[in-house]
Amino acid sequence: MGSTNRGRIVVAGILAALAATGATVGGQPKSAAAEVGAGHVQTSIKWGGCPELAPGVKRDPRQTCGTVKVPLDYRHPQGETITVAVSRVATAKPGKKRGALLFNPGGPGLGGLDMPGKMAPTLPKSVLNSYDLIGFDPRGVGHSTPMSCGLTDSGFLNVFAYPGAGGSIEGNVTSARAAAEQCAAVGDKLRFFTTANTARDMDRIRQALGARKISYWGQSFGTYLGAVYTSLFPHNTDRMVLESNVDPSKAWAKMLDTWNQGMNDRFPDAARVAAANDTELGLGGTVDEVTHTFLTLADHLDRKPAAVPGTPAAVNGALLRVITYQMLLHNETLAPLTQFWKAAADLSAGKAPTDAGVAVLKQVFADAAAEPGVPADNQVTMALALMCGDTTWSRDVDSYAGATSAARAKYPLSAGMPNNIRSCAFWSTKPVEPLVKVTSHGPRNVLILQNRRDNATPWAAGRGMREVLGDRAGFVGVDNGGHYVYGTGSTCADKATVAFLTKGTLPGKDLACDGPRS
Repeated sequence: MGSTNRGRIVVAGILAALAATGATVGGQPKSAAAEVGAGHVQTSIKWGGCPELAPGVKRDPRQTCGTVKVPLDYRHPQGETITVAVSRVATAKPGKKRGALLFNPGGPGLGGLDMPGKMAPTLPKSVLNSYDLIGFDPRGVGHSTPMSCGLTDSGFLNVFAYPGAGGSIEGNVTSARAAAEQCAAVGDKLRFFTTANTARDMDRIRQALGARKISYWGQSFGTYLGAVYTSLFPHNTDRMVLESNVDPSKAWAKMLDTWNQGMNDRFPDAARVAAANDTELGLGGTVDEVTHTFLTLADHLDRKPAAVPGTPAAVNGALLRVITYQMLLHNETLAPLTQFWKAAADLSAGKAPTDAGVAVLKQVFADAAAEPGVPADNQVTMALALMCGDTTWSRDVDSYAGATSAARAKYPLSAGMPNNIRSCAFWSTKPVEPLVKVTSHGPRNVLILQNRRDNATPWAAGRGMREVLGDRAGFVGVDNGGHYVYGTGSTCADKATVAFLTKGTLPGKDLACDGPRS
């Protein structure tokens, strides 16, 4: 549900129960923590070169990489192992080092191997001197024993599908079932690639680093991963930042439902940009007028897609909506988004796009460079593995049709996508264990960062994380839109984050911060 590509237009790429008896740790079965120490535990990492990058992509030259071996199935720690790729940008002041700060960018299914190099320029020296910055590709993702279902349609729409014209989900049922069948052909191995096991891998990384505790910064889905980690291992957690939050009590279908209100909250930010530029764009002079234009255009493109000159592509209603969703994640892409709406409207009307429209269409339809060694459908495969493998989903197709229809009526901007059927309804295996219960048990060492107008992890989800963690967490809410908080213009939020990481200072009460000035 997130990406570390701050400011870029991102289009393509966001099991039987464990035996549990006896005492509990942080509200979890004692065995849940004990398993991570069973079997062979790696106690060091050999740092060296990093995997080859996609053409044109750059990496921080300070970053080094290594691997950590972990059990595929923590219930059988002596059995098959998989490899987790890890990275490090070491502190320039080893004598001042507090510890290790582990990052995760979310997704689900995004790789985080290069996060240390991407985050380092955004952090002050006080943080860089205090921590080794640690990245990793979660199990099954990127260079960590990457998994593939062999899906040929590997984009965002494979997981977060919009209904067809008039709200029909018949096509979605067919494609969701087909993807589930392809993933079933991978075999039982995929069922062990879960959020809980990824959290256990994080503790193996901690042990391999030789750290008694580890700090963590998770974004988007990474906030849920962090909450699961600190619930399983509360006394192994140093300082934890959770930015743009998933509500742990709503994994996963109920969390997706929050996207409906999230879109309603965020869309007006872009509509205001379009309205202010009505003379050029002609999309409407008010937020209501722009919203009406968008909904009318989406409906028309559902019924009659518009070809994009010079490409084999066409813009249909689903693509218009998914590009809108992606570009709403960043304030920097609101103006280009309005140019995309104008270009789509021109194509739909049989007109040639403006120069600005042609430029944004080239960006939208540019082919993403493939990363060597990573299957093309890796992110989609792992998004499905996590969402479908963490918890059970309804198998009642009619229930999805009803929920989609009701959501379309109440939240036309989302067009029923959050409530639509997905492959989880046809998943071939049951979860290997119950969801980890995220609770308020544990030390007060978590900082929650949340924007008020975030379409991917809405305000209600951030408040949900706050409620679940209780007094364990401090909360910083920012009057801003978009999917990221730190480094997006709120001095108040940035100061709170740095103070926490360097001094351990948490707000005594929930903190309300202003967003960036227009």
